[in-house]
Amino acid sequence: MAAVEPLRVTAGQCPPPPPPPPPAGRAQHGAGPGQEEEEEEEGAALGWAGLGWARRGHPRAPHRCVRGAAAAAGRMIAAQLLAYYFTELKEDQVKKIDKYLYAMRLSDETLLDVMARFRREMKNGLSRDFNPTATVKMLPTFVRSIPDGSEKGDFIALDLGGSYFRILRVKVSHEKKQTVQMESEIYNTPEDIMHGSGTRLFDHVAECLGDFMEKQQIKDKKLPVGFTFSFPCRQSKLDEGYLITWTKRFKASGVEGADVVRLLNKAIKKRGDYDADIMAVVNDTVGTMMTCGFDDQRCEVGLIIGTGTNACYMEEMRHIDLVEGDEGRMCINTEWGAFGDDGSLEDIRTEFDREIDRGSLNPGKQLFEKMVSGLYMGELVRLILVKMAKEGLLFEGRITPELLTKGKFETKHVSAIEKSKEGLNKAKEILTRLGVEPSHEDCIAVQHVCTIVSFRSANLVASTLGAILNQLRDNKGVGRLRTTVGVDGSLYKMHPQYARRLHKTTRRLVPDSEVRFLLSESGSGKGAAMVTAVAYRLAEQHRLIDETLAEFKLTHEQLLQVKKRMRAEMEAGLKKKTHDTAKVKMLPTFVRSTPDGTENGDFLALDLGGTNFRVLLVKIRSGKRRTVEMHNKIYAIPIEVMQGTGEELFDHIVTCISDFLDYMGIKGARLPLGFTFSFPCKQTSLDAGILLNWTKGFKATDCEGEDVVYLLREGIKRREEFDLDVVAVVNDTVGTMMTCAYEDPNCEIGLIVGTGSNACYMEEMRNIEMVDGEQGRMCVNTEWGAFGDNGCLDDIRTIYDKAVDDFSLNAGKQRYEKMISGMYLGEIVRNILIDFTKRGFLFRGQISETLKTRHIFETKFLSQIESDRLALLQVRTILQQLGLNSTCDDSIIVKTVCGAVSRRAAQLCGAGMAAIVDKIRENRGLERLEITVGVDGTLYKLHPHFSRIMHQTVKDLAPNCDVTFLLSEDGSGKGAALITAVGCRLREAEQN
Repeated sequence: MAAVEPLRVTAGQCPPPPPPPPPAGRAQHGAGPGQEEEEEEEGAALGWAGLGWARRGHPRAPHRCVRGAAAAAGRMIAAQLLAYYFTELKEDQVKKIDKYLYAMRLSDETLLDVMARFRREMKNGLSRDFNPTATVKMLPTFVRSIPDGSEKGDFIALDLGGSYFRILRVKVSHEKKQTVQMESEIYNTPEDIMHGSGTRLFDHVAECLGDFMEKQQIKDKKLPVGFTFSFPCRQSKLDEGYLITWTKRFKASGVEGADVVRLLNKAIKKRGDYDADIMAVVNDTVGTMMTCGFDDQRCEVGLIIGTGTNACYMEEMRHIDLVEGDEGRMCINTEWGAFGDDGSLEDIRTEFDREIDRGSLNPGKQLFEKMVSGLYMGELVRLILVKMAKEGLLFEGRITPELLTKGKFETKHVSAIEKSKEGLNKAKEILTRLGVEPSHEDCIAVQHVCTIVSFRSANLVASTLGAILNQLRDNKGVGRLRTTVGVDGSLYKMHPQYARRLHKTTRRLVPDSEVRFLLSESGSGKGAAMVTAVAYRLAEQHRLIDETLAEFKLTHEQLLQVKKRMRAEMEAGLKKKTHDTAKVKMLPTFVRSTPDGTENGDFLALDLGGTNFRVLLVKIRSGKRRTVEMHNKIYAIPIEVMQGTGEELFDHIVTCISDFLDYMGIKGARLPLGFTFSFPCKQTSLDAGILLNWTKGFKATDCEGEDVVYLLREGIKRREEFDLDVVAVVNDTVGTMMTCAYEDPNCEIGLIVGTGSNACYMEEMRNIEMVDGEQGRMCVNTEWGAFGDNGCLDDIRTIYDKAVDDFSLNAGKQRYEKMISGMYLGEIVRNILIDFTKRGFLFRGQISETLKTRHIFETKFLSQIESDRLALLQVRTILQQLGLNSTCDDSIIVKTVCGAVSRRAAQLCGAGMAAIVDKIRENRGLERLEITVGVDGTLYKLHPHFSRIMHQTVKDLAPNCDVTFLLSEDGSGKGAALITAVGCRLREAEQN
């Protein structure tokens, strides 16, 4: 205890007696009313209030001369002597009670241990394996979201949880800011109905609801209803609740094990004079969280400390085994009152707790609740007073019939006795009514008993709440948690010290959490309306989102149409008559054969397709142990070279080749060379390719319309240092096919799905009208990215595809590629997210500058966001890196959008591939075709679902083809060398 401060004496005053020594042995036993940090504030509650001014620094403490120093000094001396006497008296009583109730004063070490035990119980309750035997049931509530401020509408809330039944009409509107109007009516629930049949109970509820609707003149409307049902229920969806067991003196028969929503609907239907849409059944704790969540969107915990006690909080779906799905969060109703029912709190339960339990309606159950809640606190104090009186420690051993009567000492009496100023007077008044004729010492002692009992309650609640806060912090993966706890309940509200003690102990037990406690203004009724409003908002929002994303969900018939149209466009590209107007160009590559394994020798490969340029030496060895050995060097192409003259570009390329030949020490040899040139070319032979147009930021002059092999040869001539045999100009897609064909002779198709997309395949010469000759096959580079440029895909293009196309560098071109390739998918997603934000579905309707930035949403983010292993927390982190401050719900929507866009891309790609494999099958007149596709590209390789969905689509649309997909390794380097090797082999065969 803080000692009474000695008073300063001015001249002319007599010095007061020395102050009393500070009491010993009070502050060493952990968190309790004797703790030093509590002492000053607790002083009043522990008995100083009776002295009025004797607390340290009290404004009424005499501190100046009034009518003469001597008179004042005399009064002060008298007062100090009185204070000294009372302090000593109080100290004796307090020490005596502290010793007597030692087991109720819990140290921080014990509280931290309780916190760890409760965390284990939470884990058991969430686990499918342990839930059946868990005492803390951790019931899923199917409330998946807290209010986001955009809710609106007219709702009814029913609140059934005690002897009074409340009905509210809650109007949530948006004019300038969100406002809530509430009108309510309270109906009595008579004892005979509480203990009668379930049918009678729900008929009564339905009758009250009918009366309320008539008064509100809304019987003709079918308003959404939220039902706060404050009893333990098991739910498998938001609008059903199976009562596990009655509590709070309710005993209506035929309800336990039944769905209370169905029972209420049945009662409403039986009346037939109105209709109601019960959208949600809610526990009062959840109602509290939702009410506070409306005012503070950080609120993710609901806490009730009143007649009973319970808590709920927003848990990650991935931890809730009892509900399917890992996405998002759901509110869990802990039903923590049953903590300890398995004996896990036996070491801290006292004889008084056991006596309370024995005399209760449900012995052995709700043991934690019996230690902390308002229903039992007054009774706990009464049992302690009876025992102390019997032992002669109180009331001079007097025991009255009133003191022995259960329920005579109520929790409201505990609150009154612990008030700072009038507490001791109240104690005297209450104890006098019990007939025990208390002395001043008795009043001090009883006040201290109340303090110890209520302080223990606050400490225990702080420890279980601490376990929830730690779970939230760990779920979020943050060092420091910032959150809000919504609180309701008469004990928390009415007890003069309870809230402050709870806050203080919580902050001490969980120092790395910044917790705001928010008092629930209008209780669980408004909360039920909020749950309903959120459910209503989410249902409407999901409907509109589903409606929008439905355009990305292509049916089997639509995909068959895409396949059919791709086939028609391919035919047009192959025919001389339609080739010039065809959008899918079907360019002959003059690659007439895939590798047969006899290729042998050293080859050079050049790879030009972006800002970096590669030169490779590829050593191919045939025989029993075929090997391919590669050496390469990467060179940068400066922007001024990319956008300068053609001569400068090819001189730079030749300089890089010269450096590489020196580096490898092979300048003297005239090696065969393959040139991977990843720009649209029209080939007239294997070693001649006319550049149709530059892409990818290249602008070098005097190149378009020219043969790039000729430009390279001219560059080599100008240098006059070395000579090379340029055998082939190669597209990277063809290189991919050739690389895989070297591993698998069955590979006759190449596919790239990366930044861009393209495909090639071995076509029958007789079908390639642009090249003379009927015999054999030739690889055709489809250049399928331009599929749809004639409008044949307009029926499946969305407004988002059109927006991406309109703002691209080549508007109106490569439309198929813009729907399926990595360069554009992120941009489609970004456009959808902007639209959803404008419509208020995302980011609280706030469009950030980041979201307005083109190409900020890279396709790699799609791959990361859609990863099955990635929790929504990590999705939020990715969005935060993009400057998008998202909630859990936002993250789910973003993930859904990414999934819709990438799924469509994979299906469209699959439809194109199905057209190719079926064409090959028909070309060869086969019932069934077995073929391998060589694939490359970052989207195919890195996206978690793209390849699987694409494979399935090919299977569905080309059921007579068995297609194997083989991942290519370095198609543009190794593939170019292999094409060169095959070219050399065929050239030699022709010469011989």
